[in-house]
Amino acid sequence: MTHDDILYVQSSWRTVLPMKETAAALFYRKLFQLDPSLRALFSHDMDQQGAKLIQMITAAVRALDRMDALLPVVRELGTRHLTYGVRDEHYGSVGMALLWTLEQALREDFTPEVKSAWIKTYGVLSQTMREAALAHEAA
Repeated sequence: MTHDDILYVQSSWRTVLPMKETAAALFYRKLFQLDPSLRALFSHDMDQQGAKLIQMITAAVRALDRMDALLPVVRELGTRHLTYGVRDEHYGSVGMALLWTLEQALREDFTPEVKSAWIKTYGVLSQTMREAALAHEAA
């Protein structure tokens, strides 16, 4: 990720935040459409789950320029998600749902540069989570 990628992600996320409840609902609707088996992992109130999702993304986006502080938190999140039943193959569906949600929320502001920046960002964060989960399973 470049400095410009970080700026694209942070700027576009600030545009999404005023519609955070809608964005969270869109995300989970798309996620469960892509992989209906994931619905079973969510037994909690989906409004509350959506709020947690937005909070987690917001914290990660704000810390993108401090990867040394962010990556240990992301590793712990990957290990924790393993205990929830998240498997390696789920990360692809999550990434697709996230990009689709951003496209719906940002519309014409979801430029190729913004999309590329989000793909890179999700790639780094999801790979970090996946590696932490795999290491935990192997231990």
